[in-house]
Formats: sequence, structure tokens, C-alpha cells
Amino acid sequence: MSDSDPVGSLLAQISSPGRKGPAPVHLWNPAFCGDMDMRIARDGTWYYLGTPIGRKPMVRLFSSIIRRDGDDYFLVTPVEKVGIKVDDAPFVAVAVQVQGAGENQVLHFVTNVEDEVAADAEHPIRVALNPLTEEPAPYVLVRSNLEALIHRNVFYQLVELAVSREIDGQTWLGVWSSGQFFPFGPQPK
Repeated sequence: MSDSDPVGSLLAQISSPGRKGPAPVHLWNPAFCGDMDMRIARDGTWYYLGTPIGRKPMVRLFSSIIRRDGDDYFLVTPVEKVGIKVDDAPFVAVAVQVQGAGENQVLHFVTNVEDEVAADAEHPIRVALNPLTEEPAPYVLVRSNLEALIHRNVFYQLVELAVSREIDGQTWLGVWSSGQFFPFGPQPK
């Protein structure tokens, strides 16, 4: 990027007082302007030039223009596309609200940038296992191909709601939301 203040340039392009929610970044295809020294840590903290961004409204604004293309993450405006680093997932699900019960329950997640999403067929929950430690890493799809890592405390709440279900002859533990069963893993014997 040739601009001496890349963050200021991005902010000038996306500051729109009346707009709420994520921008239509999927519709924008500007030229790639290079990488920016911006990183999202696994705990959801955003860093610029190695320093945490302490202004939550600024983080929310940046989170509204993030896009993932393949394995790479970008901040995208109608005229600029800059690469950023994401340690794990760009968001963290920090709260869950349970509506209903059993197969009819709906799990509503809130992220660290105040996105809200109900787990359903378009916003599935998945659990990845670390191949070395076998520690579970749960995620919920927030929008497009952007996931939120489900915070450990929230995952514990989901585990409390877990039920057994037979899938292909094997018993799995998981949760229901919006009529969908989301497996966490095989039930221990």
C-alpha cells in the first residue's frame, strides 16, 4: 500500500454512520494493495503494528469488511484489498442463548464483535480435533466462510446440552439447533 496511513485510508472508505452490519464485501473485487501489519489473535484481539486495537468500535468496523479467500484473510473496500493475518478464526463466540429444548431448541451465538447468529444448516457448528493433543476446537459459521471459535466457557455450556444420537451405526454426542444435529464427537464407551 502506498498510503502512509493504511488504517486511516481504510477507515475513510468504510465509515458510514447509517450502515449497520457487515458490508457486501462479496460483491467487491478491488486490486490487491499488499499486506497490512494487522493480526487477529486466537482470543479475538485485533493488533495493528503489534499493538492491540483498544477501540471496540474500530474493531467492529474492521470486522464488517473482512473476507476470506481460500486460506487468506483480507480487509476489503470497494477500492482496496489488503491482506491481514488471522491466527485461528476471525471471531470468537463469547455467549450463547438457548431458546427451546431438545430437537426444537435454537442456539443463538454472540461474537466478540457483536455479530449474532443462530446455529442452523447455513450456520453449522463443527468441532475440529487437534491431531497432537486431541483437544477439541469448536466453531460456528458466522457469515460467508468466516467462522467464530467458540469460547471454552461457551463450549462447556454446549456440552451440558449435549445428547446422544446414532449416526451411521455409531453413537455421537452433539447438540440440536434449528432442527439440525451438530455432532461433537463419538460418545465415549
